Amino acid sequence: MDKTKQKKSEAPGPSGFSGRNLSILPSMPSQENSDLSCCGSGVREPALPGDQKPGYALCSHVEDFLPTHAGRVPIIKTRLNREDLFSTFYVRCGIGRDDYRVAPGLYAVGKPDRESEVLVTANFKLTFDHVRKNLKEVDAWILVLDTWGVNVWCAAGKGTFSTGELVSRIETSCLDKVVDHRRVIVPQLGATGVSARAVKKASGFRVVYGPIRARDIPRFLENRRKADPAMRRVTFPLYERFILTPVEIKIALKPALITAIVLILLSGIGPGVFSFSGAWERGMAAIAALVTGILAGGFVTPVLLPYLPFRAFAPKGIIIGSAASVLLLLMSTHETDSLSRILALFLFSTAVSSYLAMNFTGATPFTSPSGVEKEMKQFIPVQAGALAISLGLWIYSAF
Repeated sequence: MDKTKQKKSEAPGPSGFSGRNLSILPSMPSQENSDLSCCGSGVREPALPGDQKPGYALCSHVEDFLPTHAGRVPIIKTRLNREDLFSTFYVRCGIGRDDYRVAPGLYAVGKPDRESEVLVTANFKLTFDHVRKNLKEVDAWILVLDTWGVNVWCAAGKGTFSTGELVSRIETSCLDKVVDHRRVIVPQLGATGVSARAVKKASGFRVVYGPIRARDIPRFLENRRKADPAMRRVTFPLYERFILTPVEIKIALKPALITAIVLILLSGIGPGVFSFSGAWERGMAAIAALVTGILAGGFVTPVLLPYLPFRAFAPKGIIIGSAASVLLLLMSTHETDSLSRILALFLFSTAVSSYLAMNFTGATPFTSPSGVEKEMKQFIPVQAGALAISLGLWIYSAF
């Protein structure tokens, strides 16, 4: 029988939950009388993510608690509230990204029982939110691994979404006391970090690799844990590329500020040793080239990624950076500007664009670690050379 949706005809058991195969502890205190509320009042939980109990320290997503033989399990909401939406926006812009996580452990969604599926995910809250919002009308358990606030795919590569962490979390969550079956559903993008054979040997639980995208989980469960080809296909559409660009821009802001100060100082060098008016006038032109390179490599190139020629990202950035630099020069260059000044601005902006485009490789499914390493060895010397030549020409153009 399919367990992804609760039958409406079933009579609710004690505490309003279905009594079908659900272990209710009769001695469990009520939510009102318990000294453990979802916000942790009455109990101070440890600050480290690996030591927190799920649902206590980070509780805006918890609506109730479900008593089981393994203890009380937080029931999470499937609808994101205003706080979640604002937090998602901030994190998409790179604000508070490193601390955006939930406590690892076992959670419940809907009205799960002892036959309900166990979905494994990471404790990066953006991932956690994406999973839960796609589980409306699904009754399941969610086992959150401690990936130190990193998403499933990256954590699998870094070794935190791993066989050892999954086995450890199965044991510490007493999962064998919560479900009668012995299987967990691991997202396909976490397969590089989890060995199904090793998990089975160490914990007794069988690993089933689920779909790539959370939105396909309900259909995957309805199909008796069978994935169709579309569920296994990795795509990277326009919207997904677009929402990653604010983080790329934010990462570049601090180095850009330092670079802008250096550019202003270099722009003041001239026949009179140093000119403050030259530093301002020429410095603004150099900063305009810097901003153009950042937007070309950190925004335009990612958005147009699949439509640009070449497999490597650095030459894609060169193409967009060159086009953007030419557009900037057409709008700002005067007849009195020297060729060395024009070439300096062009090379500088294009080098910045190429570097930031190459930096985007870590956010895409288009590359591999070996491919990224090869590309860096090929193009970083080219980018550094173009930067050195542009700075030389820029200083020379003042004389």
